Amino acid sequence: MTRVVVLDYGSGNVRSAVRACERAGAEVELSADGDVALAADGLLVPGVGAFEACMRGFSDVGGPRIIERRLIAKKPVLGICVGMQILFGEGIEHGVQTTGCGEWPGRVEPLDAPIVPHMGWNNVEPASASRMFAGIEGERFYFVHSFGVRDWSLTRPPAMPAPVVTWTSYGSERFVSAVEDGPLWATQFHPEKSGDAGRHLLENWLASFAA
Repeated sequence: MTRVVVLDYGSGNVRSAVRACERAGAEVELSADGDVALAADGLLVPGVGAFEACMRGFSDVGGPRIIERRLIAKKPVLGICVGMQILFGEGIEHGVQTTGCGEWPGRVEPLDAPIVPHMGWNNVEPASASRMFAGIEGERFYFVHSFGVRDWSLTRPPAMPAPVVTWTSYGSERFVSAVEDGPLWATQFHPEKSGDAGRHLLENWLASFAA
């Protein structure tokens, strides 16, 4: 059975993430131990709350180094909600600028929308090459957030595949709702709160381990 570690770094939402991965068919352990996180088949990085607080907790358990070493070894990582946001270059919340992991360029900033947080079910716009959304195109997913990545630009040499980026519209706002970049996947929405569609997405993530 595929073994997944949910990284416990002081963020909320860890128990629901554990249960969701178990429902998707994984053997799951909740751990803050770096060696355990490195050894797992898959690593899930949850995240609830402020960018700065999550990044501080993530750094305290050696999260950036864990991510870097796993990606060098091409071992899958999935970031969820703020666990996705901290993978970007920086976050701006209430005037506080915080450096993120820098796996992707980009700034997490307040959504420009009449009502925030963006809370509830919404559609996504996956690219045709998406493996994350295979078999669940057109489904809705559950979002709870007031901040997001509204601009995406990443130039790579031709030999390096470009990430597959999924977008979501909220009012007149459009933001990044998922990224697939080799072994590094991330979602702004919560698969663990998204019913059958979320379970299917996690099953797709687990299936990617064997690819």
